[in-house]
Amino acid sequence: MICLIRANITDCEEIHALQVKSFQALLDKYNDVSTNPAAESVERISRRMNQNFTDYYFIQLHGRHIGAIRIVRLDNSICRISPMFILPEFQGKGYAQQTIAKVEALYPQANGWELDTIKEETNLCHLYEKMGYKKTGKEETLQDNMTIVYYAK
Repeated sequence: MICLIRANITDCEEIHALQVKSFQALLDKYNDVSTNPAAESVERISRRMNQNFTDYYFIQLHGRHIGAIRIVRLDNSICRISPMFILPEFQGKGYAQQTIAKVEALYPQANGWELDTIKEETNLCHLYEKMGYKKTGKEETLQDNMTIVYYAK
């Protein structure tokens, strides 16, 4: 069973390291340096951490940080997951499902949830659909083999 631990500004380097490890395979596959979180700087995470509408949480398992999730509270009581990531060796074990359920419970005031992912990554699409997210119909092609698909709940 995972737990969520609120991160703060002093955690940016650790979040960055987890993010790079978690997204590196997708960066290698698609080479999307403009959008892939593995290509982001620590400074960008720090800027996001300082936003008053952004919350970061570590995903913790048995005292170890195995990933993180960022929640963006939008003006219309909608929350956005952007991004969520789990280290490769912990993927496929149900921890992402637990994380989504726990984070949604932390924001009972939310009137809805949004996120996006890579359409070609069918395992990610399946995860979000299993958690009740529906495709909005909005898609954005970033390159020949990579389309971003948007979800809402």
